[in-house]
Amino acid sequence: MANRNQIPTSNSALIAMIADEDTVVGFLLAGVGNVDLRRKTNYLIVDSKTTVKQVEDAFKEFTTREDIAVILISQYVANMIRFLVDSYSKPVPAILEIPSKDHPYDPAHDSILSRVKYLFSAESVASGRR
Repeated sequence: MANRNQIPTSNSALIAMIADEDTVVGFLLAGVGNVDLRRKTNYLIVDSKTTVKQVEDAFKEFTTREDIAVILISQYVANMIRFLVDSYSKPVPAILEIPSKDHPYDPAHDSILSRVKYLFSAESVASGRR
């Protein structure tokens, strides 16, 4: 265990949110919200007026911030930027897709679940890939 690489962490880390208003407000009421000195928040509320570019920019910003450890993103929002979510491979911040009130969870579109299924599939074990 002494030779394992340590994941860099500070004393505290944030959870970021990219989701619809109801989901974000629920997490804000639970204490997840943060506004720093530069007035940057750790959440993006996605509605009908939010562009794909705004979602992409928020995702890129949250994945590069060192104070964020987990990004919770509604699955229907993740589908809007699926190419970015699927290409993201760093362990921190972890990307977790969650359901929303109006859009149920679909395991077929979950990038984390598909990676896990691939790692444990008989095809990858039989071919010697891990």
